[in-house]
Amino acid sequence: MTLSLFMAALGIALLLFLVLRQKMPAFLALLIVSLLVGLMTGMSPLDVIEAIRNGMGGTLGFVAVVVGLGAMFGAMLEHAGGLEAISSRLLKRFGDDKAGWALGLVGFLVAIPVFFDVAFIMLVPLIQKLSLKTGKALLTYALPLLAGLAVTHAFIPPTPGPIAVAELLSADLGLVIFFGFIVGLPTLIIGGPVLARFYRNTPAMTGEIYETPPSDKPSISFGHAVFAVAMPLVLILLSTFQSLDPEGLKPGGILDRLVVKDSDWRMWFKFIGHPFTALSLACLYVYVAFGLVRNVPRETIGKIMSKALEPAGVVVLITGAGGVFKQVLIDSGIGADLAAAVSSTGMPIILFAFIVAFLVRVAQGSATVAMITAAGLTAPVASVAGLSSADTALAVISIAAGATMTSHVNDSGFWLVNQYLGQTPKETLKSWTVATTVLGLTGLAVTLILSLIV
Repeated sequence: MTLSLFMAALGIALLLFLVLRQKMPAFLALLIVSLLVGLMTGMSPLDVIEAIRNGMGGTLGFVAVVVGLGAMFGAMLEHAGGLEAISSRLLKRFGDDKAGWALGLVGFLVAIPVFFDVAFIMLVPLIQKLSLKTGKALLTYALPLLAGLAVTHAFIPPTPGPIAVAELLSADLGLVIFFGFIVGLPTLIIGGPVLARFYRNTPAMTGEIYETPPSDKPSISFGHAVFAVAMPLVLILLSTFQSLDPEGLKPGGILDRLVVKDSDWRMWFKFIGHPFTALSLACLYVYVAFGLVRNVPRETIGKIMSKALEPAGVVVLITGAGGVFKQVLIDSGIGADLAAAVSSTGMPIILFAFIVAFLVRVAQGSATVAMITAAGLTAPVASVAGLSSADTALAVISIAAGATMTSHVNDSGFWLVNQYLGQTPKETLKSWTVATTVLGLTGLAVTLILSLIV
């Protein structure tokens, strides 16, 4: 067991060395580390190759489809003006005095279909104009928005991170969405509007406003945008409920009303609510409602959706390499030894998952790599421990919380915030780094509490 644990630690150290010191792409680094760990633990060369094929194929069979569909869906929502529709309605409803709360919800909603960096760049002019208009500190508006974006980006599918981790841990996606909302909302409140109060004496907006090019089409309505975002999530959640055993539910209870009794109809609900079907229907909907109905040329729609697949492709390949790493750990026996070691310490698997994600995040900066690496190490532990569906979903959220922690100078997101808020690196450390740490710790705390209840 000691040798296996040493090899796992050596593999992580080598991965960090290749990514940090050699600037090697994470996809290539994960594959090389998987090859070396497999060979050094006594696997035959052909068994290592088989593990790579099984790990890559088994992971990408799900993740590639879901991430690709989610990226196209988000691109069409952005092009149709969905971000502007959601932000303008919520800000109008909450008013200037409670704009921070509105911006937190804006970030929380728009980051479900739109990548974090894209959504932030699109919405930066909004918080800058609010700061100029009210004379209040820019951070009182920026931190709630960033908190909403960061929480959803890490906690709630169909964003790539939680999709990848859920697949690696074999977690039910509907439960991950459900717990993502439960954990995400209090995490957003504490790490967003509440934390922003401590920055109200920092400078207000000055200088240039980063304007985004206006669309030549009017924005869709708030209700239309929210409906589009909610549609695939609701379908996936309804499908999750159909997996419950009708015989074990309280007659007349809430869950009993949600579960279809007829087995044939239940099968169709599961089919419609499977992420493949739900997101395909969502993409078809925005293709028609946000494209054809609004007289957007078909060539333009095709370019928008195709271009959205470019950044998604990087995430998909890294996730596949993470699946390879997980499979090598399982086939080499390291996973079982790691599970035994974690069990002997009495440490909850949820806490173990958080710590691994946090350490990798701080060391190399990328939240995506941190989530996938932590998932690769946690998956065999969770499998041996025989976690319930709820606990497995909570482990996904715990990894997300750990990977959100402590964004600093080795994270591209740190410099994105630094540039668009016009801060010095020291100021960004005092604001954004503190905020992500609060988000991660709050997410862990709520997840641990839930694990004692469910």
